[in-house]
Amino acid sequence: MTDDQISKLDTGVPHSARLWNYWLGGKDNFASDRAAGDEIARRFPSIIDLAVADRAFLKRVVRFLVADQGIRQILDIGTGLPTADNTHEVAQGIAPTTRVVYADNDPLVLTHARALLTGTSEGRTDYIEGDLNRPAEILAAATRTLDFREPVAVTLLGIVHFILDFEEARSVIRELVDALPSGSYLTIAHGCNDINRAEADDIVGFWNEHGTPKIVYRSAAEIGQFFDGLELLEPGIVPCSRWRPGPGDPDIDVNQYCGVGRKP
Repeated sequence: MTDDQISKLDTGVPHSARLWNYWLGGKDNFASDRAAGDEIARRFPSIIDLAVADRAFLKRVVRFLVADQGIRQILDIGTGLPTADNTHEVAQGIAPTTRVVYADNDPLVLTHARALLTGTSEGRTDYIEGDLNRPAEILAAATRTLDFREPVAVTLLGIVHFILDFEEARSVIRELVDALPSGSYLTIAHGCNDINRAEADDIVGFWNEHGTPKIVYRSAAEIGQFFDGLELLEPGIVPCSRWRPGPGDPDIDVNQYCGVGRKP
């Protein structure tokens, strides 16, 4: 980790990527993350189910994109800290030539990703520092590895809810989609307040008081608007546990909703 990265790292304030890592059983987190994670899980036990269901969705959707749709390029924005069954591991386990670019703005995420996420020799796995609020920079850096003349799958899992302004979030997503060729895919998983508005508001309120970066949950209808101009695949905008579940996937509803769209 460089001196500049160290200067950006605030270990005393809980961070979403490290909190997620803690809930999934990882070890790349600090005391502040564990304390906040324990308190949130005590107050909202369903958050653990959400984390597990979200990770299972990641594996399912990557398998769908690579095995069923023939995608060989993935731009994973908002990577999070490495755990098990990371995007490139799932994708390259199916098609070893798949190229994957991870983008994140957390120095700890990038340091661990470069050290731990080694791809196949046939494919390529790259890591870039980038902020979703500046999509043009992410796209420019991704061109080192990805060919935007061919279909690309963009995954935005648990990251769009950090853009607090709805129209700004729509604008960022439009900019990403506009750069993609026909046959590309967009996948979003986003905190949703449809199932239990009171609990969702409490989670958001607690996190925004104690953690960073701030978040906002949205309705399924609002999340659906992020797919304007795309072919929204069945079953539409649903809890991530309900998106084409397989044997062994949890039979629960969680307040993390998801959708997958294809660019015509």
